Amino acid sequence: MTIDQILTRLKEGNKRFVEDKTNDLLRDNSRRGVLTSGQEPFAIVLSCADSRVVPELAFDTGLGELFTVRVAGNIANTDSIASIEYAVAHLKTKVIVVLGHESCGAVAATIAGGDNGYNLNHLTSQITPALCSGSTDDVNEVVKRNATHASQELINRSSIISEAVKNNNLKVLPAYYSLNDGSVSFLG
Repeated sequence: MTIDQILTRLKEGNKRFVEDKTNDLLRDNSRRGVLTSGQEPFAIVLSCADSRVVPELAFDTGLGELFTVRVAGNIANTDSIASIEYAVAHLKTKVIVVLGHESCGAVAATIAGGDNGYNLNHLTSQITPALCSGSTDDVNEVVKRNATHASQELINRSSIISEAVKNNNLKVLPAYYSLNDGSVSFLG
């Protein structure tokens, strides 16, 4: 698939999900058997670890179609970047979606500030640039800025990703998931 075809596939899948008309294909024993010889995901999704946000369902995809990396706040840290680099370099995946979501707890914790302990403070420090980059601290606006920031971090911090983008072999897109209706809006 081309990059445009992949984006159309993601948008059509999300439309089916929102309308409760999912096709539920590629989720059975036969599909599992096909995937024992390898994977060829058509998109990568860097998503929050929030249990209410399941990219495979939100885009109505089956087994082996998405390479999903999940971390609270959908941050682009060394481990998430390395995982994504693997999919770009070795699986030749052409689209990365950085999927923020409504009412993200990691973003809310960043906005609230305070001492949350070493590990959570480390995580929220990676969301702070998105908080500081705008004039509002509305959680959902910061979520959108954070998805955009993480998208740029993927490009800035990875020569594998930046070269693929530069050569028009990869597109990196921030997106926003609505908990209320399940819709995904691509940003920018």
